[in-house]
Amino acid sequence: MALEPKDVLVRMQEDLQRALQKAPGERRWVMVIDLRKCVGCHGCTIACVAENKLPPGVVYRPVVEKEIGSYPNVKRQFIPRPCMQCDEPPCVPVCPVNATYANEEGVVVMDYDRCIGCRYCLNACPYSARTTDFGYTYVDQNLPVMDGVLVGREESDDYERAANYEYGKEWERSGGLQSPVGNARKCHFCLHRVHEGELPACTTTCIGRATIYGDANDPDSLVSELITQSNAVRLREELGTKPKVYYLV
Repeated sequence: MALEPKDVLVRMQEDLQRALQKAPGERRWVMVIDLRKCVGCHGCTIACVAENKLPPGVVYRPVVEKEIGSYPNVKRQFIPRPCMQCDEPPCVPVCPVNATYANEEGVVVMDYDRCIGCRYCLNACPYSARTTDFGYTYVDQNLPVMDGVLVGREESDDYERAANYEYGKEWERSGGLQSPVGNARKCHFCLHRVHEGELPACTTTCIGRATIYGDANDPDSLVSELITQSNAVRLREELGTKPKVYYLV
């Protein structure tokens, strides 16, 4: 009796465990998104919002929709767009306070305690992969506005005041302007999960198994196999940013 093929999530989990045995500087985290399998369910977007407790206006992994073909042969294409985690990130050198930088694993991260909210990094990113946290809550979205001011502001619920745990640290949102309110924010490959042996939230919730994550420095990993395929491309490679997110087309 033939054995059923191993689910890619199981293989990615095995790849992840091997990677975590290595020194951080020896890893190269890479994400591969198979556009042929993405069905546009936006599950990855919702999982990311829930995992990182993102407020309104802050989205780390939007799914861009594109119509291709001509009538009557028309179809929709869905393109998830996380941070590209560039090897040459344009957002890093423009930061006047070194609040954004590539860590020892090569992942571009934010230091919310340093960020002054100048938003230079938002302008520098050619992928529009950064957003700013203005401190909004979902309660705000349902209130009337007069002269640019919210009228009859209600109290946000406990979920919206709860802290998140990006970068392995507790970030409070209650009690005035506290980080990351006022800061630039971005996808960070869910490092707080990865370091605990869990795959990024967007990867585990993809119903089509279209998102693959792993260590490209491991020749036996699934991502190492995929990024060498002839149909693997990266967005705007001509800019020299050297993205670590690949797409299979």
